[in-house]
Amino acid sequence: MKRETKAQRAARVARILELLDREYGTDYRCYLNHETPWQLLIAVILSAQCTDARVNIVTADLFKKYDSLEKFAGASLEELEQDIRSIGFYHMKAKNIIACCRSLLADFGGEVPSELSELTSLAGVGRKTANVIRGNIYNIPSIVVDTHVKRISRKLGLTREEEPEKVEYDLMKVLPEDHWILWNIHIITLGRTICTARSPRCGQCFLKEVCPSAGMR
Repeated sequence: MKRETKAQRAARVARILELLDREYGTDYRCYLNHETPWQLLIAVILSAQCTDARVNIVTADLFKKYDSLEKFAGASLEELEQDIRSIGFYHMKAKNIIACCRSLLADFGGEVPSELSELTSLAGVGRKTANVIRGNIYNIPSIVVDTHVKRISRKLGLTREEEPEKVEYDLMKVLPEDHWILWNIHIITLGRTICTARSPRCGQCFLKEVCPSAGMR
């Protein structure tokens, strides 16, 4: 793309956000079904390299069987593995879920913490998972960098980085805080419907006027 001045970049970002808000609205929504913060935490751990739709199918029964942190903390590893087997990477995920729930009970009084450092101290919780919790549960401005966000943010010319944490820092510099959470919500929707990885439909995309990658594969 052509080199932009800071003013040109700011104007283009503002236009991108305007178009996203117009198309998708500004309501916060989470694609993972949950009723409590700890359920969302477990659902996000399960969602690594798995679709939200599959996670929601599994947690529909899982959260009925294990309806408290105590039940997850005391679960049999082998039994929990079987309960989440269709998710993929079920051995490590089951191990992390049990360890995470035990830590929540032992170290945080059964509450899901809001601090990034405390969240990432939990088994199976990295920066992405922590930011999902901070944004969706505590409404703390947070940018979640998943595969859609990384790919499309690069296509939009908002970062050149490949590492999720570096992408996050680049986006924090160019996006206003009031759109940090919305960016993930909007870009996931865009990535699943129009700007798909295999066959992006640039001609139908409402961002084509502000996307330097429009028409490119």
